[in-house]
Amino acid sequence: MNDELPMTNAGKDAGAPSSIHHSSFSFFNSIRWRLQIWYGVILVVLLAGFGATAFQLMRGGTYRRVDDELQRRAGELSQLLRQPFRNRGQEGRPGDRPERPFDRPPENQLPDGPPRGRDFNFDRQGPREFHLPDRQAAFFDEADTNGFYFIIWRRDGSELARSTNAPVDAVDFLPRAPMPRPQNNGDGPPKDWIRLPAQLSPHMHGQFREIEMRMPPGERILVGRSITRQLSDLRKTALMLAGTGAGILLLGLLGGWWLASRAIRPIEDISATAAKISRGDLAQRIDVSETESELGRLASVLNSTFARLDAAFTQQRQFTSDAAHELRTPVSVMLTQTQTTLNRERSAAEYRETVESCQRAAQRMRRLIESLLELARLDAGQQPMKHARFDLAQTARDCVAHIEPLAAARHVKITSELPPLPCTGDSERLAQVITNLLTNAITYNKENGEVRIEGETKDGSVILRVSDTGTGISAEDLPRVFDRFYRVDSSRTSGNTGLGLAISKAIVEAHGGQMEVTSEFNVGTAFTIRLPLS
Repeated sequence: MNDELPMTNAGKDAGAPSSIHHSSFSFFNSIRWRLQIWYGVILVVLLAGFGATAFQLMRGGTYRRVDDELQRRAGELSQLLRQPFRNRGQEGRPGDRPERPFDRPPENQLPDGPPRGRDFNFDRQGPREFHLPDRQAAFFDEADTNGFYFIIWRRDGSELARSTNAPVDAVDFLPRAPMPRPQNNGDGPPKDWIRLPAQLSPHMHGQFREIEMRMPPGERILVGRSITRQLSDLRKTALMLAGTGAGILLLGLLGGWWLASRAIRPIEDISATAAKISRGDLAQRIDVSETESELGRLASVLNSTFARLDAAFTQQRQFTSDAAHELRTPVSVMLTQTQTTLNRERSAAEYRETVESCQRAAQRMRRLIESLLELARLDAGQQPMKHARFDLAQTARDCVAHIEPLAAARHVKITSELPPLPCTGDSERLAQVITNLLTNAITYNKENGEVRIEGETKDGSVILRVSDTGTGISAEDLPRVFDRFYRVDSSRTSGNTGLGLAISKAIVEAHGGQMEVTSEFNVGTAFTIRLPLS
């Protein structure tokens, strides 16, 4: 006992991971969870795409407005640097160097006295001074650290002008223009100064948005502003979009779970009902509340299948019970006869009588077993059927001739009205059906009664009808006429296994036909066979 206990525990421990793995695997195989995961992934992608697009549009609009303002101010400064040169000597002071209007301080601050001569360093360095006129100064609020600022560099990289609120770490990203050769002709700026303007796209420098431009003479302009407030607004917008998206995602997941559960509930009902049926409760049916949906139609089909299974199992149980009962009777007769005979010595005549009784019981058992085997082969589709062209009317006449002695013995008249009835099938097996119907019509007919056999061809079918003037079948018994081992009353038990009509119907259906019965109590019964022409 002690040696086996560790092995048992080890076996349990070894099996635990397997069950855990199976549980997690079942979790991922759940249709509800797979629907939820796919729904969540699609919802996340849609919300993320919408949020990113909305944020990018807002961010782009914010930057675009700032960039427009920067472009406008850079344009104003570039217009100042593009103003044409003029020669002071042409205004009354000969020998002065050429200058731009902003090259000197305002008129009230002009120095007195003649100039000290021409400054040839002007050609290499550009303007010596820069005074922002009042019109352009209105665009820059140097007292506002979050306002617009500017920086202007000369061609050699030295700083020409800067607003007081410009950041100290501003960088010139543009390449420098080559220095022109000095020209002292006094006719204006060197021709080498005429160059196409160059401009960098707006860019970020920390919390500053800047734009940089190079002018034809070589000066470079940088205009920028702090966008701390705009960036803060953008961050708030991003947080708002993220929070809204998270809320929508949560509501969507809850709604998706509810929808998935609602969609899966019929499947769970189907599974639960199927489980009950598998345990033997064949009377269970699926509740079909939405018959128009796909699952409703599936439930209807399954209910129909379960009903047929229930009927098949019920019939099988009844068939087994009836077969056992039918076989038990002749076996009981044989055992009783042999037991009684063996109790004491009998005469030869008594022994012979006992053997004959046992023979009759054995023959009845043989007929029953042969009928059961035939039904089993017909149900399995293993009974060979010929497919030959023949005249069903001639087959019926042969059956009438064969059964005529029985009709004469019971004083029953047989009347036939049979035109040619060409069809395809096994004439011998169909003759078996007709003989069985004629035998029943004669056996259960009234004395001096009549049996009529009629035929016709209609709507692509061959129709053969056998009717009698017998006692008929009640409405309660009529639906069960073709059931196996079923007998309407006790008077129909002598020499009858109760399988003749069931075999006849199976043979007709094996030919692709149908067999029907109509009856009126105390008036008569009519059996109708419908077979396809081909």
